[in-house]
Amino acid sequence: MGSIDLEQLSYWYDTYGAQLVLYARGQLDWANAEDVVQEVFVQLMGQRRRPDNVRAWLFRAVRNAAVSQLRHRARWKKLNDRLTAERTSWFESHPDDLIDARMAQTILESLPLEQREVVVLRVWGQMTLKEVAQITDRPISTVHSRYKSALEAIKKKMGLSSCKTKKT
Repeated sequence: MGSIDLEQLSYWYDTYGAQLVLYARGQLDWANAEDVVQEVFVQLMGQRRRPDNVRAWLFRAVRNAAVSQLRHRARWKKLNDRLTAERTSWFESHPDDLIDARMAQTILESLPLEQREVVVLRVWGQMTLKEVAQITDRPISTVHSRYKSALEAIKKKMGLSSCKTKKT
């Protein structure tokens, strides 16, 4: 039961990392499972004393973090559903519009929550990808990927495959 050094931490990550990600994948998607495992190793690094049974501690911590993330998502979905039911339309129709407002709203609502959140923050919140990354607590590369995927899905659903999107 001593303090934890980086060599030990590296050994435990090499030894248990893949198993922990696989375990977390039982409840989360791949990217979130990897995030949870990384967060747990950061927690372990911050421990003053090494746990008696490191392997058991790691699996327990991954389980707790995954459950916590699922609860957070459930709360977010519940709030989002309530706000969606209460809100007025994101789009207002005008006779000279180039797109149908109702169709645009339906397409936006059909996006996965993570993509829709990025689009709303980026477009309506007029935020940079860096700001969106800070708000969502995700790497900027993940935010960029979600934004790009969302735009591609929107273009495809609107039949705008020939349109070019502005570089971000």
